[in-house]
Amino acid sequence: MPHILIIDSNPAATTADRGVAPGAVYAAALRACRDDLTLSVTRPYDGDALPALEVFDGVVFTGSAVEWSTDDARAEPIAAVMRAVFRKGLPTLGSCNGMQLAASVLGGRSDASPNGQENGLARDIQLTQAGRSHPFLAGRVDGYAAPCIHRDEVSDLPEGAVVLAGNSHSGVQAFAYEQDGIRFWGVQYHPEYTPEVVSGIMSRTGFMGAQDAQDLSQADTSAEAAARLGIRPDDLAPEMRLRELRNWLAQL
Repeated sequence: MPHILIIDSNPAATTADRGVAPGAVYAAALRACRDDLTLSVTRPYDGDALPALEVFDGVVFTGSAVEWSTDDARAEPIAAVMRAVFRKGLPTLGSCNGMQLAASVLGGRSDASPNGQENGLARDIQLTQAGRSHPFLAGRVDGYAAPCIHRDEVSDLPEGAVVLAGNSHSGVQAFAYEQDGIRFWGVQYHPEYTPEVVSGIMSRTGFMGAQDAQDLSQADTSAEAAARLGIRPDDLAPEMRLRELRNWLAQL
């Protein structure tokens, strides 16, 4: 029965504004993958103490809607937690801000994308040569789409990191760092977000028009809605959308 620690990377005030609690969303997604998990959530930005890491089998860093990048000094509360996790050698997964944070902590850099925000869906994601054989992306094929919402992206990879996937908006949509006792796998997108969750965010923030947001909410069950969005019908269905989470859990 694996015990997973989820690092919720939103302060409570940001969660209240956005209406989505990243830690709770991630917990639901992991439970959808496996029903034998023990899950704990901690919120460093709100002053939660880091629990004893010895009891955990893996750690997840969620996305975040804070205004600062992971290179900013204000990110230190979660950066300190990630450094502690890496020192313990625990398998680590990061989504969106969680992947950007790993890049910053490991010696790379994240910054605002020159292409602006990527909202609702990351489209036409292509696997790299390394990504085609890496267990993190097992089952993925070129041209896939995934839920996303981000302003920042990895602008400089840490030395030793391997890009696994990218698209025309962000060249680093997934990377792995596996050296010096650290095993980190990360994605820029949000496999943990259901179509309903990401559609709700798009509607509340106005980042998508009403029709696109409605199509997004139905794209996992409606081939017509998926076609209007320009994605494959199964891209957002749970079996495919949760693929990275299942693959990460399998390696535990």
